Amino acid sequence: MRLCELKQKEVINTCTCRSLGCPADVEFDCVTGCVTALIVPGPGRFFCFLGRENEYVIPWKCICQIGEDIILVEIQEDKFLRRERLL
Repeated sequence: MRLCELKQKEVINTCTCRSLGCPADVEFDCVTGCVTALIVPGPGRFFCFLGRENEYVIPWKCICQIGEDIILVEIQEDKFLRRERLL
């Protein structure tokens, strides 16, 4: 599967039955070349008008299944929400 195909799938948290959005990027281990996490943009700040400053970093081990249209993950959302620092 290519990254462009992965980016078109919707990420669903099976713990809350909530959509987290679509993956924007992946993290990988430079030594092994294996994908270690999916990066999904977090919720917008003010009705999505002012952009996003958070993102979900979902470890590969938390992915339950990848289907044709969706990716099922099992995470506690507050634990995997990474807050970006504004400079």
